[in-house]
Amino acid sequence: MKTALVKDWMTSPCVTAPADMTLPEAHKVMKDKRIRRLPIVDARGKLLGIVTRGDIRGAEPSEATSLSIFEIHYLLSRLTLERIMTKDPVTVNPDTTIGAAAQIMLQKKVAGLPVVDDGRVIGIITESDIFRMVVKIWEKEG
Repeated sequence: MKTALVKDWMTSPCVTAPADMTLPEAHKVMKDKRIRRLPIVDARGKLLGIVTRGDIRGAEPSEATSLSIFEIHYLLSRLTLERIMTKDPVTVNPDTTIGAAAQIMLQKKVAGLPVVDDGRVIGIITESDIFRMVVKIWEKEG
């Protein structure tokens, strides 16, 4: 387990989005693909940032707003991921060990890390991927 590498357990390819995608579009992609985080990339696949479900929820207006549903829909349809993404997210490379990736997640309090090679997103490693690895190893030993 100490020698397990991110490239062996990451989700690749992963779903990504352009910075000009709107919040409703991103919400739909995340719901349809059943994912909780979305790396934001440029046309060449270079990582620009990351958006989580929490970021999207945080950008939505409170239920106490005085805006009408039509005004809210209009405003959200104009809000792009570029405005809410976390720029320069913490990343790992494919040859990072799973242990090191898990340690980074714990220290930075994140549940997933984009996997980059030469600045381009090639996958994502998440808590679920690490749990999947632990279960497989446990089953082999059991």
